[in-house]
Amino acid sequence: MAEITAADIRKLRELTGAGMSDVKKALVENDGDFEKARSWLREKGLAQVAKRAGRSASNGLVESYLHKTDPQLPPTIGVLLELKCETDFVAKTDQFKQLARDIAQHVAAADPLYVTAEQIPNEVLEQEKKIYEAAAREEGKPEQALPKIVEGRLNGYVKAVVLLEQPWVRDGKITIRALLEQAGSSLGEKIEVGRFARFNVKTA
Repeated sequence: MAEITAADIRKLRELTGAGMSDVKKALVENDGDFEKARSWLREKGLAQVAKRAGRSASNGLVESYLHKTDPQLPPTIGVLLELKCETDFVAKTDQFKQLARDIAQHVAAADPLYVTAEQIPNEVLEQEKKIYEAAAREEGKPEQALPKIVEGRLNGYVKAVVLLEQPWVRDGKITIRALLEQAGSSLGEKIEVGRFARFNVKTA
């Protein structure tokens, strides 16, 4: 059996955001193989997320963030973000507070319009479809290829405007949804964004 060191545990924890005991167990169960341990943790985390999906996230906090585009000038972008969890115990933890801060900063930078794809009004989606279809025809795309082209571009639109689908500005390899799932796995609770508001002086 491979020797599991504190450095191995720390490295895998940094990569996955999972709890210390889960990381150690993953390495032990997979004989120190990092990739297998990572997959093991992901499967375990997704299973836990599914179990927590029906639970109520009725606690949490409201995070505020003000962004200065110039250090010499007042803030021009502001964000209010509601991050929810199941218990006030988790809401008080530094990890949860930092997560709220990270997501509020992401909202300031990425400017999402909705929390989830389900919040996009049908009329907005239909309008986007018409635009993409007209553009594809203008580009001379084959008629039979239009549905797939429109679907692909619509998916791109959703990823651009929906908070949970956006790549995290600090790590483009994971989405905000994945960031929340990692935090939920680590903290052992359902974690979700309730709502947010973004203010920009230049576009107000």
